[in-house]
Amino acid sequence: MAGSGVFEGIKEGEVFKYYTDGEWKNSTSGKSVAIINPTTRTTQYKVQACTQEEVNKVIESSKIAQKQWAKTPLWKRAELLHKAAAILKEHKAPIAECLVKEIAKPAKDSVTEVVRSGDLISYCAEEGVRILGEGKFLVSDSFPGNERTKYCLTSKIPLGVVLAIPPFNYPVNLAVSKIGPALIAGNSLVLKPPTQGAVACLHMVHCFHLAGFPKGLISCVTGKGSEIGDFLTMHPGVNCISFTGGDTGIAISKKAGMVPLQMELGGKDACIVLEDADLDLAAANIIKGGFSYSGQRCTAVKVVLVMESVADTLVEKVNAKLAKLKVGPPEEDCDITPVVSESSANFIEGLAKDAKTKGATFCQEYKREGNLIWPVLLDHVRPDMRIAWEEPFGPIIPVIRINSVEEGIHHCNASNFGLQGCVFTKDINKAILISDAMETGTVQINSAPARGPDHFPFQGLKDSGIGSQGITNSINMMTKVKSTVINLPTPSYTMG
Repeated sequence: MAGSGVFEGIKEGEVFKYYTDGEWKNSTSGKSVAIINPTTRTTQYKVQACTQEEVNKVIESSKIAQKQWAKTPLWKRAELLHKAAAILKEHKAPIAECLVKEIAKPAKDSVTEVVRSGDLISYCAEEGVRILGEGKFLVSDSFPGNERTKYCLTSKIPLGVVLAIPPFNYPVNLAVSKIGPALIAGNSLVLKPPTQGAVACLHMVHCFHLAGFPKGLISCVTGKGSEIGDFLTMHPGVNCISFTGGDTGIAISKKAGMVPLQMELGGKDACIVLEDADLDLAAANIIKGGFSYSGQRCTAVKVVLVMESVADTLVEKVNAKLAKLKVGPPEEDCDITPVVSESSANFIEGLAKDAKTKGATFCQEYKREGNLIWPVLLDHVRPDMRIAWEEPFGPIIPVIRINSVEEGIHHCNASNFGLQGCVFTKDINKAILISDAMETGTVQINSAPARGPDHFPFQGLKDSGIGSQGITNSINMMTKVKSTVINLPTPSYTMG
C-alpha cells in the first residue's frame, strides 16, 4: 500500500508531509488540501497546505544547497541520479497505485509511467556528463584586427534554483523531466506538484531522498495555488521556471520577470488524412492518439481533418475500433477511465452539447456517469463549433471533412495552439511539404502525436509554449554560458 514500508515517514495520520532540508515536515498552517479520487469522487488523500513563509525558507535552503552542489564533481552528480532511478523503478508499484487513485490512470499505464521516469533520469545522467563535460576554446585572432593575444574558455554553469511545476496527467514523468536536467546541471530544485498527482510526486521525491542527495537540494511544496502559486513563480529567489500545463502558463510568463522559462502548454493537435493514406493505420493511430488516457494528453489527437473522398471509410474504421474500447475504472486497466475532475467532465459536456445543437453527427450516443465519459467520435464538425478549436482534454474527437490539403493546413494553422500534428500519406514528398507548412512544434508522419522518446526535442509554437524540452534541450536551457578570457602579453619578439 502507498505510504507503507520505505515510504513510512512521508505521512502523519491522514496527511502527507511536504519535503525540505532532507526532511518530511508538517506545515505550520495546520491546514491540508484534499485530493479527490476521480473514480469514487471522494477524498482519497490529503497533503499539507504550505504557507508563504515556508516557501521562503525552502527557497533559502535551496540556494545554500545549490552553491555546494555546483562544486560537486559531475560524475558524482550522475552517480546519485543513477541511484535515484534504480530506487524509483524498484518502488514502481506503490507510486503507480497513487496514480491510479489520484488521476484515474489505468494501472498498467501507471507502472509504465514510473519505469519510463526512471529511464529518463538515467539517460539524463549520461547525457549531462557528455554535454557538460566539454566546453569551447576560442582564440582572438579569428576576428578581424586582433592578434593571437586572447584565449577564451567557455563552459556551462548552473542557473541556481529551478522551480518545476508538472501537470496532473503525467505528474511523475513530467516532474523528473525537469528534476533530472536541473540536478545534473548543478542546480537545486523546488517542485510544486499538481494537486491531483501530488502524492505520487511525494513518493517519487522520497526515492531521491533515499538515493542520498544533499539536504536542501530537492524540495517539494504542496498547497493551494491561490496561496503559494504566484508567490512561488514570482519569487526573487527562483532562477528558472519549467512549467507544463494549460492557460496558467500564460499568466506565469507575464508575471515571472527576468528568468529563463520553459513552458509546454495546451494543444489542439491536428491529424490530416490524405486520399492515399493507409486508412487502417490512420484509424489505429486516431484511436491510440485520441483516446489513450481518455484523451487527457497535450499530445492527443484533438481534431481529424480528412479528405472528403475517404472520410466515410475512415470514420467507419475508427468507429469499429472505438466500439472495442473498454470503459470503466482504472484498477481494471480499462481504456477509458474517469476524467480527472467534475469541472473537467462538465467542460467536455459543454463542448458536446454545443456541437449537438449546431448539427454535428454523433457516431455514438453521448453517455456520462459522474466523471466517466464514454468515448465519442463527432463527424461533420464545422468551424463554427467550439469543439473545432477548443481543447477538450477528454475522450471526444471531432472530424472535419476537407476538400483540399490547403484547407487542412489552414485549419491547423488558424488555431492559437501549435504543439504537435500528424499527417497520414504514402507520398513522402507531400508529407514533408505539409510538415513544413504546419505551424506546430512537431509533425509526426504516419503516426499519432507523442511526447517521447524523452530525448527527442519537444516544443510548441504560439500559445503552446516557450522554449524546447527533451533531455538535451532541457540541460542546455538550465545552464548558462560562462566565459573566462586569458589575456596574453603582447610579444615583443617573435618566438620560435
